[in-house]
Amino acid sequence: MRGKWGYIWSFMLVLLIGLGVYSNVSEDGTNAADKEVISIADGGWDSMQLHNYIAAFIIENGYNYPVDFVNGSSIATFTGLTTGEIDVYMELWYVNLEEPYLEALDAGEIVQLSTNMVTKDQGFHVPTYVIEGDPENGIEPMAPDLKTVEDLKKYPELFRDPEDPSKGVVIGAPSGTVIDEILQEKVNTYGLSGHFNYFTPGSAGAVTASLARAYMNYEPWVGYQWSPTWAMTKYDMTLLEEPPYDEEVFNENYGTKFPENPAYIAAHADFPEKAPDVAEFLSNYQTSTAITGEALLYMQENEANAEEAAIWFLENYEEVWTQWLPEDIAEKVKAALSALEL
Repeated sequence: MRGKWGYIWSFMLVLLIGLGVYSNVSEDGTNAADKEVISIADGGWDSMQLHNYIAAFIIENGYNYPVDFVNGSSIATFTGLTTGEIDVYMELWYVNLEEPYLEALDAGEIVQLSTNMVTKDQGFHVPTYVIEGDPENGIEPMAPDLKTVEDLKKYPELFRDPEDPSKGVVIGAPSGTVIDEILQEKVNTYGLSGHFNYFTPGSAGAVTASLARAYMNYEPWVGYQWSPTWAMTKYDMTLLEEPPYDEEVFNENYGTKFPENPAYIAAHADFPEKAPDVAEFLSNYQTSTAITGEALLYMQENEANAEEAAIWFLENYEEVWTQWLPEDIAEKVKAALSALEL
């Protein structure tokens, strides 16, 4: 493992091996050094990295395989999955990569192992106090009749762009993501571009940082949010309504609400043969946006990284992850967690 916990774990392994308590030779006689490295895609966002580290800790300590992460954009890492440079994708958002995903499935390049979670609240949000106010803190409603994305046209001055006061500003998705292109098209389809500028932040962290600043000061804010994020777990947000999902219209110009968006765990087609025991584990892997959001909020409030949040998850959601594993593998993972506490 990498990071602070990785150094602690490496030290404990040396100590335990010296005491004869731990061996890096598994019950079937294989050594971790003799097994192929399992590569996991890292698209750079927090929830994906969280699940990467959860899976990596279990794979390394339960199944005795070495793990590596391959960094890159959504498209680059997905391409690596189709070619076999990457073995596993822990959080592949179907709607964002629908066409290449289905093409890769049809071509037999990848396999779908499980559904990690499903989000139902992807879209443009405002803090609820913008619509309803916050009587306890003396905040009056700023836009009491704001219900739909179409209604935003009444309020460009409320969401004024500091760089261009003649228009409002909609905070979009991080640059380099597929969803960023979808949102820009949505803004044009709904005719918002004459009233609002669309701002593309450099990272997911920049999106949530702008929301956190607005929320702290009860300022108006409108932009893209989704679950799971720590902000959606912590803050009371309202999703602005769009026309009901229509597949034909959505595929033409994205002029409807998002469909439910599952995050799949996918693997290169050869992976189940390469590591059948790990493929079986990942086929059982399932969380939710609520559970993931709690782990992301832990990261934010404790200034923890994704690896530390993964340890927190494993320590606090044992009833969840033990359901994914055979009993003997679960016991190995528990032993590894206990060693971190020594």
